[in-house]
Amino acid sequence: MRGRITVLTTTAFVGALVLSAFIAGGSATIIEQRSRKAVKLALEAASHSWVQVETDGLQVILLGTAPSEAERFRAVTLVSTVVDSSRIVDNTDAEVEKAIAPPDFSLQMLRNDEGISLIGLVPAGTDRKALMNRLTQLAGDGTVTDMLESADYPVPGGWKSALDFGITALSELPRAKVSILPGKVGVEAITDSPEEKADAETLLNRRRPTEIKLDAKISAPRPVITPFTLRFLIDADGPRFDACSADTERASGRIMAAARKVGAKGDLDCTVGMGVPSPQWVDAVEMGIAALGQLGGGTLTFSDADIALVAADTTDPVIYDRVVGDLESNLPEVFSLKAELAKKAEAKDAVPEFSALLREDGQVELRGRVPSDRSREALESFAHAQFGAKSVYAATRVDTGLPEGWPLRTLTALEALRLMHDGTVTVTPDVIRLSGVTGDRQASDKAAGLFARRLGEAAPIALSVKYDRRLDATLSLPDGNECVARLNGVLAKQKLSFEPSAARIKAEDLDQLDALAKAMAQCQDYRMEVSGHTDSQGSEEGNRKLSQARAEAVIAALGGRGVQTRNLTPKGYGETQPIADNDTDKGREANRRIEFVLLDAKPVGGEGQVDLPVTPPSPPAQPAAPKPAPVAPIEAMPDMVLDESAVEGGCADGRCAWRADA
Repeated sequence: MRGRITVLTTTAFVGALVLSAFIAGGSATIIEQRSRKAVKLALEAASHSWVQVETDGLQVILLGTAPSEAERFRAVTLVSTVVDSSRIVDNTDAEVEKAIAPPDFSLQMLRNDEGISLIGLVPAGTDRKALMNRLTQLAGDGTVTDMLESADYPVPGGWKSALDFGITALSELPRAKVSILPGKVGVEAITDSPEEKADAETLLNRRRPTEIKLDAKISAPRPVITPFTLRFLIDADGPRFDACSADTERASGRIMAAARKVGAKGDLDCTVGMGVPSPQWVDAVEMGIAALGQLGGGTLTFSDADIALVAADTTDPVIYDRVVGDLESNLPEVFSLKAELAKKAEAKDAVPEFSALLREDGQVELRGRVPSDRSREALESFAHAQFGAKSVYAATRVDTGLPEGWPLRTLTALEALRLMHDGTVTVTPDVIRLSGVTGDRQASDKAAGLFARRLGEAAPIALSVKYDRRLDATLSLPDGNECVARLNGVLAKQKLSFEPSAARIKAEDLDQLDALAKAMAQCQDYRMEVSGHTDSQGSEEGNRKLSQARAEAVIAALGGRGVQTRNLTPKGYGETQPIADNDTDKGREANRRIEFVLLDAKPVGGEGQVDLPVTPPSPPAQPAAPKPAPVAPIEAMPDMVLDESAVEGGCADGRCAWRADA
């Protein structure tokens, strides 16, 4: 009986235990499900969808990668408000945040007559005090406005050198905007003339550090043309311009088209400038050129609104009357036409003449006839003022039978000769002829304007002016010695290397050939020798042939890069001209070289010269000159002398004063 009770007791105890375990397991499962559901709902409501939730009994396990450490912390904190923090197992992590990139530093400096303004973001390491001191000195009486912000980041590479160069650029340009970025400087500026523009561009390129990239946009205003002049002629040499002015590029194109329509060929161009007497200028010019083409020969001269048309003496009078009548009837009202039919010249035994010769060295010879001793004195005084007292040689003689107006014509001829670098001017009763070479693209236009202003638009003149770019001061072209120094300077920075015992240039030096070709761009008119040299290894004759082949290879490579090589002569010297010791590797390396040698200090004759009128896109600005005072009739002033009291500093500007001798 007792055993039976024991069995029943044991069975009851085991059953209670099993029942308790079942109840406890069921309760834990319910708690896990509720906890996981509550946590998930809270996380989703707070947009923490990156968190994965698992449960293990009473433990709530969090998994996943947060976008940031702050996001991870907010998620864990939120879960701790749902379940006890002791039940949370945090197995989450956070993405590694990228380092914050430094800002884009930039600085703009604006300069005008009022002062200098600074705008932009600069590194905190920039010495603001030193910067302001430099700009305050540069501004002078103007103010310096500092609107800069700074950021505490390391100074980027190229910033300091760009800033220094930017201030240098600003110091040379009184009206400019200079933009500075690390390693780069942008310049936008306006200059008063193309000469100043060329000087500024040359200066900036020379001072630019090699590691700085320069983007320069410098402009110059259009010139003021006074008088607004155009001269077109048709003679035995064909139709052509002696001078041409237009108010717009479009007007210039229309004028060129009109000239080509009547047979003009070759390079044609007009000076585009301000000062046009009427918006209908191009219409009047087109009519005038077409009329001259119908006449078949003669000259057409515009001086502001005054037009002079002189038909050749071979023109049919009937055609002359019809063409001139049509032109007079259709010209815009503001224009005034004076037309004449040239008379055939009568044979004469002797034609009086005055001539002046301007040599390349600046010496001037005056020869021919003058009407009186006083006129000769005036002529020589004027020549001294124009060219210098020690530069003039006079050999004139008095001829009292000269035509009226001779003194004024000879003085004007000398004034026009001043526009030439070298040339001649000849005065006869029928025509004034000016010929020569100049470095001023506008010289032909200026000469035509001068003759029209002094002698009238119908004055008979003949211009044959050649432009030589090597004489043009606005281009700053190097002379022969500068060319050679520039080319050898390129080779000094990085010499050309050849394959061993061969004339083949190494592939890694092809960029060096590009640099040589760029340096040759302005030096192709000079005769130069390309000298090849070797070290002393090998036979003397073999080295000579190798150096010759290498010199020829350099010329061929330059020719392949668009360089005109007709003025380059290859010469191989082999081992005969060492510059270092051939007993060392360093010395032999130095002796293996290419050099440029100048053969003639003067450019090859005729190279770079073109017939004018050839004008640049932005010709030199000329200040507006007042209309000249009416000239007294020649009958009232038979002799003219230079009014020394009216000339300060000579006549270098091309304007001198004359007065009638009392």
